[in-house]
Amino acid sequence: MFPVIRLRRIRQNEKLRKIVRESSLQINNLVYPLFVAEGKNIKNPVISMPGIYQLSCDNLLKEVEGAIKVGIPAVLLFGIPGQKDESGTQAYSDQGVVQNAVRAIKKNFPDIAVITDVCLCEFTIHGHCGVINSDGEVLNDPTLELLAKIAVSHAYAGADMVAPSAMMDGMVGSIRKALDANSFINIPIMAYSAKYASAFYGPFREAAGSAPRFGNRLGYQMDIANSDEAVRETRLDIEEGADIVMVKPALAYLDIIRRIKELGYPVAAYNVSGEYSMVKAAAMRGWIDERKVIEEILLSIKRAGANIIITYFAKEVAGWIKKDVENVAEGGL
Repeated sequence: MFPVIRLRRIRQNEKLRKIVRESSLQINNLVYPLFVAEGKNIKNPVISMPGIYQLSCDNLLKEVEGAIKVGIPAVLLFGIPGQKDESGTQAYSDQGVVQNAVRAIKKNFPDIAVITDVCLCEFTIHGHCGVINSDGEVLNDPTLELLAKIAVSHAYAGADMVAPSAMMDGMVGSIRKALDANSFINIPIMAYSAKYASAFYGPFREAAGSAPRFGNRLGYQMDIANSDEAVRETRLDIEEGADIVMVKPALAYLDIIRRIKELGYPVAAYNVSGEYSMVKAAAMRGWIDERKVIEEILLSIKRAGANIIITYFAKEVAGWIKKDVENVAEGGL
């Protein structure tokens, strides 16, 4: 009969524990979300997200440079326009805040991948993700036309990938058709395929100035109770041409990440603002070991099946990983 301690033989040996580890977090898994604002010399702290800022393009470039130094392969841009209107026209303007930021990044740092959020909520007066009628109802099909215009304008600016987040039916197909029609057949789409109507988005809405002025987004974001629906939504996005599919949020939806992974496509997971802020708040009070908790959270997302983790922790985590590798190298590897 086998001894009951057989599993402990490896667990209690740190060196052996490392070589049989099933999952590992790598810098190449990380995407760093950034908020770019109109103007110059702007670095506005997001009060509910310690360490995160709204950055004008000059300061954005400094932050991107810092990300590159620790090896981060990609950034995800969200725009904060100087002016908003009912239709979010600055979202698809050639001289919009995101378009100008993309051009600046690609000019100064051509090797980092630039992903752009494709939505209207940051750019509209009402804060919803689409066109609304006089009754305040979000209109799906008119919104598709604008999302396609946004994506094409980002591609012309030099974006490496577009990421539609509005959760409108048919948005991936409309964007794919528009990109192809403008000769951007090689620009991939990372679709927010399973985006839940979550309470974890609160700090983001402060950061991006995107809180809806009335109503809510329950009509187009997913019910937090549903799992099968996430699979259906994701399959539809794949059929329409999505290259990468996303689950958002990540931490409370690890089961969804696992189910979506089984579809056989690259999966991104968004470790959202509320997840970030809770860790930061608890760490500031000394209630948790910040680094260990961050590493455990991100590793759980990777273990669930995510190939890509979009996280506000990206820069500091990449710095930790880079330093650890350098320390091992100095030890003689």
